[in-house]
Amino acid sequence: MTEPLESSPSRRALIGWGGAGIALGAAAAGGAVAVAHAGPDADPADAGTGAAVEFHGAHQAGIATPVQDRLHFAAFDVRTDDRAAFVQLMKDWTAAARRMTAGKAVGEGAFGGLAEAPPDDTGEAMGLRPSRLTLTVGFGPSLFDRFGLADRRPEALVDLPKFPGDNLDRFRTGGDLCVQACADDPQVAVHAIRNLARIGFGKVAVRWSQLGFGKTSSTTPDAQTPRNLFGFKDGTRNIAGTETGRLDRHVWVGTSDGDAKSSWMTGGSYLVARRIRMNIETWDRTSLQEQEDVFGRDKGEGAPAGRAEEHDRPFLKGMKPDAHVRLAHPDSNDGITILRRGYSFTDGTDGLGRLDAGLFFLAYQRDVRKGFVPLQRRLSAHDALNEYIQHVGSAVFAVPPGVRDAGDWWGRSLLTEEA
Repeated sequence: MTEPLESSPSRRALIGWGGAGIALGAAAAGGAVAVAHAGPDADPADAGTGAAVEFHGAHQAGIATPVQDRLHFAAFDVRTDDRAAFVQLMKDWTAAARRMTAGKAVGEGAFGGLAEAPPDDTGEAMGLRPSRLTLTVGFGPSLFDRFGLADRRPEALVDLPKFPGDNLDRFRTGGDLCVQACADDPQVAVHAIRNLARIGFGKVAVRWSQLGFGKTSSTTPDAQTPRNLFGFKDGTRNIAGTETGRLDRHVWVGTSDGDAKSSWMTGGSYLVARRIRMNIETWDRTSLQEQEDVFGRDKGEGAPAGRAEEHDRPFLKGMKPDAHVRLAHPDSNDGITILRRGYSFTDGTDGLGRLDAGLFFLAYQRDVRKGFVPLQRRLSAHDALNEYIQHVGSAVFAVPPGVRDAGDWWGRSLLTEEA
């Protein structure tokens, strides 16, 4: 693999940084971490389920990529006012991401260097396969208040309105930057976020983060549709990564979108992240018939109400007027379609004996104003599911186009004039 032109900070540059880790808690939310102790000399590019996903491309990996089993999502606040320092951070993050997605250690690795300095890599992913790790970066609205970027904020990057029923925790909302790490091994995903946060120490700080397990949507055709924590199949007609026509129409920003100030977003997308708390105990005491009426689907097969098979075309008028599927379906919303990459989460209990559990909702679209916002307005006003859920965290990000080659880096199209 061609080495990038820029490199992550040297071990000497890290002297004095101290322990810049994150309080990661139980890394494998919802399950134990199975570590393959193959040793540091194991082949990181081993094929099969641990294979690497190509880092370079017109679009960032982790959007239309087949959905992995685990998630570690982090939002960051920028702590530096030095534009040059921020640009260098983006280059350093890109260099580290290239290596980690290929199953390689960051910089000079976790051992063997100067004994007096912290290692370049934290080491907990040594011997593990790449596990289809993808790292996806986005820029929040608040970033454009810095570095003279105000005139480059896309019109589509709107601050989300307050929706009926929202009970947002400010400590789980917003962020100047985000990094979405998806992998089939939770330790690989956590390792990636931990190392990017460590590299960014002094320039950025973690604002909030979320671990996820049990993907609740699929981007792979013919794959079994995952189930959410309510036990229902979710994302039956989600956009597949092979549906280039639907991706171009609904996900990727085109050259005709916006004006000159947002041309840097061509090939990118807009991400809405929502932490949705599920009232598990209330749901578990609800009758099966009411559960199926709330969703508009059969719980066993996943078939739309009145149909036999999951993928049968739904008869929306045969569902209750406030059924979730009926209200969310594109036919009820002038064709609005978003690409979902949601994950379940369980974060212990809330101190009252109730599970702090739910759905970490991730939705990519070409324009938030024409995608998530009108769809959520309809759902928050009428959806029967609202009795059992509450939106408690929220953020929106502009996800730039992909890193095209070894000389490119995250955000170059935004942060450099020549781009």
